[in-house]
Amino acid sequence: MSVTNNIAVVILAAGKGKRMKNPDMAKVMYEVGNKPMISYVVELSKKINPARLIIVVGWQRQMIIDYFKSKNERVEFAEQLEQLGTGHAVMQTQELLKNFTGLVLILSGDVPLLTYSTVKRMIDECSANNADAVILTTEMDDPTGYGRIVRGSDNAVLKIVEHKDAEPEILKIKEINSGIYLFDTPKLFEALKHLKPDNAQNEYYLTDVFEYFWKNKYKVIAVKSEDPLEIMGINDATQLELARKIFEKRTPNS
Repeated sequence: MSVTNNIAVVILAAGKGKRMKNPDMAKVMYEVGNKPMISYVVELSKKINPARLIIVVGWQRQMIIDYFKSKNERVEFAEQLEQLGTGHAVMQTQELLKNFTGLVLILSGDVPLLTYSTVKRMIDECSANNADAVILTTEMDDPTGYGRIVRGSDNAVLKIVEHKDAEPEILKIKEINSGIYLFDTPKLFEALKHLKPDNAQNEYYLTDVFEYFWKNKYKVIAVKSEDPLEIMGINDATQLELARKIFEKRTPNS
């Protein structure tokens, strides 16, 4: 089923993947089910029938570009020449999306188990709630290390609190941020102008745009995935092996 043409998809795929310990390989090109993991993210994106499909490339970018060109995929590329964080990565798409007024779905090239039904629910809930942003979340038995989702009485998201900054009461929350988002495009790029690299890594974090959204009374909601494995990012060899085992047991992107 085609959802809408008023959506652009941006897939983040510029990271070095240091924990994979192979500097000659783009992390998103490691194979799951005999295909690069990012190929599943592209296949999922195409099911949405987006107006634009953009991959942000950086580390070992030519490997990714050549792969999709060999497949004649209708994708565009934005280059993040310096890896200065997720917010910085999305900034690199601004020229491509400068006249786009629809929604933009931000996906990760190293999250190959995400399903179409979950993404469609994000889009449907955004429309039904007239929201300006949707955060995909999930609940984890052990949410250690993840940003927690704090909701208000109307179920809207009030804030995201990083684990290291969380008070004991917040640490009891098991709902976490997946890093997958849907935004009103013009409002996102307006918010990105206000990002500052005020952190130990000197990076521009995409999560920081929500402070601008809340400050301007933009509506931010969350959609919860019932399966925590669906939003699992692959950052090292152990997670890669786990994803391969999960993949054998089920059909992804269903």
